[in-house]
Amino acid sequence: VQLQACGGGVVQAGGSLRLSCAAPRRTATNNGIGWFRQAPGKEREFVASISWNGARTNYADSLGGRATIARDRSKNTVNLQIDTLRPEDAAIYYCAVGRSAYSGASARDYQYWGPGTLVTVSS
Repeated sequence: VQLQACGGGVVQAGGSLRLSCAAPRRTATNNGIGWFRQAPGKEREFVASISWNGARTNYADSLGGRATIARDRSKNTVNLQIDTLRPEDAAIYYCAVGRSAYSGASARDYQYWGPGTLVTVSS
């Protein structure tokens, strides 16, 4: 299963980050999708996840309500938006396909990973 994440790049602090994860239609429809990130020198951490039907979403507490994850079924994508961007949001962001319809915050809940997209926050 190939995933493609896009939307990374340089984003100004205080602005909004919008990332998109494209997955094969069957995978995008039947499995939970999650976003993780890894900053330099740090471990990969959970950001957000969404269930197969979009009914359940889960967010990392550390984001303080700044993130929104949503499905776009017309495009077979899962989109992540983070508002009020901070320097500590700079990282490589990865999307991943869950092992089931509902996937949690553990990396073990996911079976396929995209290559990641780099996000840099400028001050």
